[in-house]
Amino acid sequence: MGPLLLRYSIEGLEVLGCGCRHMRTSLKVQEKHWVTAGEHWKVEAQSEEAWMRDRLGKNLFSSESTGKEIGDSKFIQHGRSQAETSIRDDTRQRAEDPATGMELEAGHSKPPEAHEYEKVCRYPQENKGTYIPVPVVSELQHGTWGAKVVMRENRSVRLSVQSSPECIVGKFRMYVAVWTPYGIVRTSRNPETDTYILFNPWCEEDAVYLDNDKEREEYVLNDIGVIFYGEVSDIKSRSWSYGQFEDGILDTCLYVMDKAQMDLSGRGNPIKVSRVGSAMINAKDDEGVLVGSWDNIYSYGVPPSAWTGSVDILLEYQSSKNPVRYGQCWVFAGVFNTFLRCLGIPARVITNYFSAHDNDANLQMDIFLEEDGNVNSKLTKDSVWNYHCWNEAWMKRSDLPVGFGGWQVVDSTPQENSDGMYRCGPASVQAIKHGHVCFQFDAPYVFAEVNSDLVYITAKKDGTHVVQTVDATHIGKLIVTKQIGGDGINDITDTYKFQEGQEEERLALETAMMYGAKKHVNTEGIIKPRSDVDMDFEVGNAVLGKDFKVIITFQNNSPHQYSVSAYLSGNIIFYTGVSTAEFKKETFDVRLDPLSYKREEVLVRAGEYMGQLLEQASLHFFVTARVNETKDVLAKQKSTVLTIPTVIIQISPSQNGKVRGAKVVGSDMVVTVEFTNPLKETLKNVWIYLDGPGVLKPMRKMFREIRPDSTVRWEEVVRPWVSGPRKLIASMTSDSLRHVFGELDLQIQRRPSV
Repeated sequence: MGPLLLRYSIEGLEVLGCGCRHMRTSLKVQEKHWVTAGEHWKVEAQSEEAWMRDRLGKNLFSSESTGKEIGDSKFIQHGRSQAETSIRDDTRQRAEDPATGMELEAGHSKPPEAHEYEKVCRYPQENKGTYIPVPVVSELQHGTWGAKVVMRENRSVRLSVQSSPECIVGKFRMYVAVWTPYGIVRTSRNPETDTYILFNPWCEEDAVYLDNDKEREEYVLNDIGVIFYGEVSDIKSRSWSYGQFEDGILDTCLYVMDKAQMDLSGRGNPIKVSRVGSAMINAKDDEGVLVGSWDNIYSYGVPPSAWTGSVDILLEYQSSKNPVRYGQCWVFAGVFNTFLRCLGIPARVITNYFSAHDNDANLQMDIFLEEDGNVNSKLTKDSVWNYHCWNEAWMKRSDLPVGFGGWQVVDSTPQENSDGMYRCGPASVQAIKHGHVCFQFDAPYVFAEVNSDLVYITAKKDGTHVVQTVDATHIGKLIVTKQIGGDGINDITDTYKFQEGQEEERLALETAMMYGAKKHVNTEGIIKPRSDVDMDFEVGNAVLGKDFKVIITFQNNSPHQYSVSAYLSGNIIFYTGVSTAEFKKETFDVRLDPLSYKREEVLVRAGEYMGQLLEQASLHFFVTARVNETKDVLAKQKSTVLTIPTVIIQISPSQNGKVRGAKVVGSDMVVTVEFTNPLKETLKNVWIYLDGPGVLKPMRKMFREIRPDSTVRWEEVVRPWVSGPRKLIASMTSDSLRHVFGELDLQIQRRPSV
């Protein structure tokens, strides 16, 4: 538990520090202060300038510090909060004469600039946790609100105030009552002393307690992340600005819960909060934050690949009161991560490569083939996403048996209905690994996303179906997240599943099936006699706007001669695996001599795919071959993401600035963004987006067109307000080219002391 420091006079209330749960109070005072956490802390004051230097900087939050200010606001975390309340005796009585008490009432989250203060809780009640009297006691008791006199000085009384680790998360009105010989003096309604209470992963008694300093730094305090996409053999990444400490974001996150009409009494439970957030980040059925779109038509909004972070999205939602257009899985995951971290819940974005979208969670992805080896699109209903992003949130699971707390899968991408709404989780990662899909919430669906079998089935003309081959290793091939303290890959596949072929893996599958996960087709023991011919293929270096080759190889392992009829199909696909157009089809015959190896090349010209590209320039190739003599069918499929140009970001000192060549808090510097059109066609309606938390606010600029091989340049003078490692993120979108971005790492220095 941690301390909350308050100073009170008849004129007002001043928060000097806070602990767990996070309490944040809006005040206009001469000094802003940060808060420590632990048993009993020493609370220090910092000036506005000092705090701005340290915000998100080195060691501001450690084992002895847990609070953070935002703008003119301060917050408290769950748990014990030692508070200093100074009561000035304007009635000229002795300092020890007055007695004091504090009261908090749950209210509505309005932005600081709002003139009218609305209430969600019209009638606060103590038994529902929406009205909290804080009594003055001789000794503070763990787990309950209380205040203790710790010092009397002249006409002031200093109190140590302790908060509860189970307090409702949200915005409260704060009052102080003083009993004097002349009656009770109670502070009047003052929006500037409204108090925000958040979850606190530094507090051992909090349901989101995380006992590793570096993990807390990464999963709660880091406001810039990395999201992975692409292919398992060609992993790509892009930075994302979470911006959980930016002005207005906390109010927006509380507004999201208000919009969901979430019961106030459940807002102290991270399980309920994350489940509500999972539903509200998408707008599928509840007018939530983001509208999803996978049809490549974004006429009335922003293409998903153009977003650089969560701040613009959340602030637009709060101001317009309407869903923002548009998002796809990594955008939903990025915004949801901001929501969770802003409320104090440790969270991270996960990428699952070859993620199964199994509508009936039967652990089976059925790919139906015609007798000639072509895919039967009418019968093939399941889809395999090249990758899918979701979130993990860290919390206790008091509703589950011991051992299933920790990381929980929560997914806000609207895929399947859960209890009447499009949402998913929280589902225990530990339960998924061991096949305990009986535990809430949505564990069978997540288990299928990482454990399904890929089954190739031939649909014969007589109506019968014959299983040709089963690939038990394709789905959930690789599961990754950002590494702690860096931008590299952290492979967490083994937290979701045991290695294929291990006894534990088979036991987990049997457990899942025992709890209701079924397979339509029993693929156990289906091992087709291995063909004498092996086939594989590789996609050459595929650069946007250039020709490239697909190389197919055949290996005859027998002393017999065979003839093979092969078919290659190239399709434009979404990353979800949904095909929209076939841009390439080619058939060819191969004669294989005994024990021979043969290589065939198929040329793919730029003109065949350029006019039909989608959001992420993804191409999917499917090669099937039939050995005519044995009737064996060989099938392989692979996707590739074209290499695309980047946006270049550069930094230079302001010509009028006093500091040259240095990146310093409070000093002007020039940000230059450049993009060169590498295509042979003119790009039209070009938007460039720029973001950099702590350095600049999100901004955008439009260029009507960029001719082939032409370069556009955009300069902005910015003044950083946060020191330490920072990052600038830029993206470019146009009518015919998207998913172009760039980034630049910065080290912002503190302003030299005078």
